[in-house]
Amino acid sequence: MLSIEIGDKIKRLRLKLGLTQEELADRSELSKGFISQLERDLTSPSIATLVDILQCLGTTPGEFFKEDKPVTQVVFTQAEMFEKDDTDALTGKITWLVPNAQGCQMEPIMLSLVPGGATDTDDPHEGEEFGYVLQGSVELLLGGDSYKVKTGESFYYQTNLPHLIRNTGRAQARLVWVSTPPSF
Repeated sequence: MLSIEIGDKIKRLRLKLGLTQEELADRSELSKGFISQLERDLTSPSIATLVDILQCLGTTPGEFFKEDKPVTQVVFTQAEMFEKDDTDALTGKITWLVPNAQGCQMEPIMLSLVPGGATDTDDPHEGEEFGYVLQGSVELLLGGDSYKVKTGESFYYQTNLPHLIRNTGRAQARLVWVSTPPSF
């Protein structure tokens, strides 16, 4: 049988609203002792009493018992990042900064381009792309236009035209590149 400890959840809701146990007891026409025991899971309310308490806390049984969203990972270590060397295309290295970002709205990568290296030409597709050059300089080819982007500069564009990035400099170029939706 599934055991549900509702006391702590009721206490968190009460505190979130800035109520004391006595105030919640008064609003729900219960004793402060009952609320105290309930919050410590020493007693269980009837369904009717629980519904009254939840109403006083501004929620419904459906919302109260809804499972919390799973905690999503916020910080990613270097060990979790995935790297791919792309020496055949003279690119250098692609590092996926957020593992499994294909399920997300954005996909950030770190792109290292060797001198003369370039990405493959991307055909027009849905989305937007943003980049920030950390080191060196690159040339962004977007449709028939060419843009020089240097260290400390960024670019942003709609992906409805063919596009590619190449390193026309003499040193390695590194940039953070973000695509939405994920496409790398």
